Amino acid sequence: MKHAFVHQIDTFVKENELLHPGAVVVAAVSGGPDSLALLHYLYRSQERHGIQVIAAHVDHMFRGEESHEDLLYVQRVCEEWGIACEAAKIDVLAYQKEHQLGAQAAARECRYAFLKEVMDKHHAHYLALGHHGDDQIETILMRMTRGSTPQGYAGIAVKRPFAEGYIIRPFLAAAKQELEQYCEEMNLNPRIDPSNAKDTYTRNRFRRHILPYLKRENPAVHERFQQFSKFLQEDEAYLQELASGKMNKVVKTKNRNCVVLSVPLLESIAVPLQRRVIQLILNYLYEHKLPSSLSSIHIDQVLNLLAGSRPSGTLHFPGGLHVVRTYEECSFSFLKEEASPFSYILEVPGTVILPNGDELKAEISSMIPSGRNACIFAASSRLVSLPLTVRSRKDGDRMTVKGMNGTKKLKAIFIEAKVPKLMREQWPVVCDAEGTIVWLPRLKRSHLAVQPDEADGGSYILIHYKSKESSRRMDN
Repeated sequence: MKHAFVHQIDTFVKENELLHPGAVVVAAVSGGPDSLALLHYLYRSQERHGIQVIAAHVDHMFRGEESHEDLLYVQRVCEEWGIACEAAKIDVLAYQKEHQLGAQAAARECRYAFLKEVMDKHHAHYLALGHHGDDQIETILMRMTRGSTPQGYAGIAVKRPFAEGYIIRPFLAAAKQELEQYCEEMNLNPRIDPSNAKDTYTRNRFRRHILPYLKRENPAVHERFQQFSKFLQEDEAYLQELASGKMNKVVKTKNRNCVVLSVPLLESIAVPLQRRVIQLILNYLYEHKLPSSLSSIHIDQVLNLLAGSRPSGTLHFPGGLHVVRTYEECSFSFLKEEASPFSYILEVPGTVILPNGDELKAEISSMIPSGRNACIFAASSRLVSLPLTVRSRKDGDRMTVKGMNGTKKLKAIFIEAKVPKLMREQWPVVCDAEGTIVWLPRLKRSHLAVQPDEADGGSYILIHYKSKESSRRMDN
């Protein structure tokens, strides 16, 4: 007869589609009760589920000879059970010092990097971790206590993408006590990490002082938390899908260094979707590696900035991200607040690549394009003297705008067009050899430019602006 605990886990695995026949499964094994029970369950399930199991162990070198003994123990168990074992010793303290991280964060980064290597080496489909129901309770309570994102409040995912496959957690439906009992009944002798008994770590304090109270109220409280996590993750997936659709309408400019959104369009959608649009923007810019110090508090700060009566303001987020509101736009950018000035000669014909990757190209042409990304001048006219220069803006810059009398400050043009301050520093300004500003790409042409309806069929100097990333054109 199948063991009751095994039947329970098999049911959970089937319900959540965690394994499939022919799968290669890497099991992360520390040697403790949770991971040893996991390895044993997978080892005994190889024939039943039609899977291949590989163990992976990391010695973080925190506990000297004691942690080395853990490594040797895992290797001996794997040899006894006929399981391939990949093990590594990693100097986490050195990594922690080099990257200025906390001990737990450094250990996690090193561990997951190694586990990814093992998965890639064996073309594994799954990485199995021994997190259980008590871990789920601790995680949810910790995140609710310190603050998190809506997705974070849902706790530990049963299954999520990792490397070329998925991370799976078959034990989330089981309590810690059930795993320990399984180890005892199967005559397993797990290693015990003494650091798990110390109150130094936040998780240990929740484990030692809060969980016992909850379990006295309801011994199956881990099942309630797992159900809560499932409901939240399902709701969050639906809201994320809605937010993703709204994001495409709200965002005006998007590239890896800068995202600009429309404040009125963001405020026109429901607040829960506003939060998730901002979260999606942060995920995109941080490339899904959100700093641990980033939380729901930062999203609240953005919403307060946009809802305030002041037309401008700046927030400074971890990793050098600047959030800048300028009138009806808000930019999320890694651009420096004081960008380095630039100046390039633009030959005719010729091309200039700007510091932000955008491009300006000049040529002699009889074609008369329309739109704000092009500007033309009569080639035979001496009003525009060559060579042309493309430079960053300067204090006091003015230009004579086509269709206007007198000159106008570039600063006023930027303000009227609601161009974020950080973007103004990288905006190209096209001048002739005399220093006269002849074009402010996508914004204003000078009085020297030829309109398409003024063309007489002659030759023209055509300057074309091309953005590195797709963006909406700005109106004149």
